[in-house]
Amino acid sequence: MVADSICGLGVDEAMDVLKFNKKKGAFYIRKALASAIANAENNNKMDRRALVVRSVIVDAGPIMRYAKRMRIRARYGTSRIHRRTSHITVTVAEA
Repeated sequence: MVADSICGLGVDEAMDVLKFNKKKGAFYIRKALASAIANAENNNKMDRRALVVRSVIVDAGPIMRYAKRMRIRARYGTSRIHRRTSHITVTVAEA
């Protein structure tokens, strides 16, 4: 939902949208977008003012199943806590 809100916007406008979004994922997508902008400027010699967010893809990443923490369950049982992660891919291009 957060990722779909910035597709097609200029990078400066997308950074502003993410800055004022209160969802948790907006912080991480903003970090990935800042990294994509820096890579485009430094590695590909693109102009920042001409950059547009082409796509934002958020996929499921690995699940840390062997975290050393347990959750108490019924009848004195326990289960492991699964920490879920994700992969964020941001594509920027010149308009």
